[in-house]
Amino acid sequence: MLEAHIRQLFIESVAACQRSAGWPTDLSVPAFELETPKQAAHGDFATNLAMVLARTLRQPPRQVAETLIKHLPPDAAIAQAVVAGPGFINCTLAPDWLFAQLAHVVQAGPRFGTSPTHAGERCLVEFVSANPTGPLHVGHGRGAIYGDVLGNVLRAVGYDVIKEYYLNDTGVQIRTLGRSVWLRLRELQGEAIEFPSDAYQGSYITDLARQIIAAGEWPTLSAMTDADRLAWCGQYAGAAILRGIQADLAACGVVLDHYFSETTLHQTGAVEKTLQTLRDAGHVFEHEGALWFRSTAFGDDKDRVVRKSDGQYTYFAADIAYHAEKCARGFARMVDVWGADHAGHVTRMHAAVQALGFDPQRLDCVLLQLVNLLRDGALVSMSTRSGEFETLRDLVDVVGCDVTRYFYLMRSHQAQLDFDLKLATARTLDNPVYYLQYAHARIASIFTKAAESGLTWDPTVVPTAAGLTLPEEVQLARTVAEYPRLVRLAAAELEPHRVPFYLLDLARQFQSYYSNGKKDPRYRVLGQPPAVGAAKLYLLKAIQTVLQNGLTLLGVSAPERMDRTEVLEG
Repeated sequence: MLEAHIRQLFIESVAACQRSAGWPTDLSVPAFELETPKQAAHGDFATNLAMVLARTLRQPPRQVAETLIKHLPPDAAIAQAVVAGPGFINCTLAPDWLFAQLAHVVQAGPRFGTSPTHAGERCLVEFVSANPTGPLHVGHGRGAIYGDVLGNVLRAVGYDVIKEYYLNDTGVQIRTLGRSVWLRLRELQGEAIEFPSDAYQGSYITDLARQIIAAGEWPTLSAMTDADRLAWCGQYAGAAILRGIQADLAACGVVLDHYFSETTLHQTGAVEKTLQTLRDAGHVFEHEGALWFRSTAFGDDKDRVVRKSDGQYTYFAADIAYHAEKCARGFARMVDVWGADHAGHVTRMHAAVQALGFDPQRLDCVLLQLVNLLRDGALVSMSTRSGEFETLRDLVDVVGCDVTRYFYLMRSHQAQLDFDLKLATARTLDNPVYYLQYAHARIASIFTKAAESGLTWDPTVVPTAAGLTLPEEVQLARTVAEYPRLVRLAAAELEPHRVPFYLLDLARQFQSYYSNGKKDPRYRVLGQPPAVGAAKLYLLKAIQTVLQNGLTLLGVSAPERMDRTEVLEG
């Protein structure tokens, strides 16, 4: 809304320069940046348009900038436009126009920040996709929350989003799971077992074995062949673990739309069919008894095995078939959320999509960096195979769903995350979750006190600079108006962490504004002339709306009330 308006003014300025400044009539407006300056003294927006145009026009950038400013159409939005540095144009917005934008916030309410930019486009976000061989640990939690919130952000800009879990329910790891459970079953029956190091060691394996015995399945298993009983144990354990995974995800607010089973790809012959498609196109070849995908033809550093010499398909073969299936479902955009250890898989996956005849630009592979869980400053070790890990469910039970979700987004997914349990369990305003929620609840409290004092506000009466005279009020309005652009950027860059960063900045601005009222009566809502008090309430309603909308995107609650005994101000 805000950015689009300013951008359009500069596009119209170029057209005006073509009409009356002698600029070429066939000049097209190039892509240009419109950014928020780091220093407030440099205005509200800065653009490099003049610098981009200078080479084509063969004029000094500052001269081009002066011409653009001279031909900007008269508009209430821009109070001042000046040339800065080598040719940037810095724009300062007019307070009255800025305050008028608050009407969009109040009128749209929960819809503010959403847009139809990608309406009609289908998008698949595949995330978590942990093998059903053990409970979700803290490391899995980052992918779960990142993927869930990214899906929310993409929906906010119009995408029809499907959140999907790719279930690796076949192969070596499932067979290892079945063997691990079978060995524990024998151990529970009194047999001395030397448990192998390559089996799953966690206590949950023993718990699964106990469930099987309690269900009366031991006699049936004893009568099976070795291969059948191991397969049965693997399937039983995998299904039970998946139910636990789904419950753990739900506990932290993650509910997926679809679970896609790898087994179905083999049962339906999809893997064979996909490889045959690649063979027909000349993209696979046989060497030393194995079948290889010629991924080097598409930029990979080496070719990849898709069927081993023993006839077994590799995980990559199934992945290719899965992505062929996703492409066939007609998604305009597909996002794979993987751990950092999958970095080598990105190029080959794009290669496979391209070899199948699909546009590889439809696929985004996001790599999440590692999570360190810190307890009293010490690193907690995590290993699924050894059973030495903190489960995601344990974390949610200790710190709560809201804190869990927010803390996983406190850093960019491209940076390593230290999940500090001490800070996460602190019920003070040092904890950013409580800080945000307290800002929302504080505004609700102000409205309650205003109503009790007889101060009212009219949503149809938009405030002006006559009612909001403080520089902090202008800045708050400016930040509020930025929210839709922030959501679009988060979606375009696949960076949902931008939302909590923005919300925390907005909350800090508000809390500072509120605190100023302890020393300066101009910052107080109550005790003002009715028109001024109503204008301040209008601004606060806009702030509260954005806080609530942003927290909703994050899947974090926005309470109307928080007791002082519940949150201690630090």
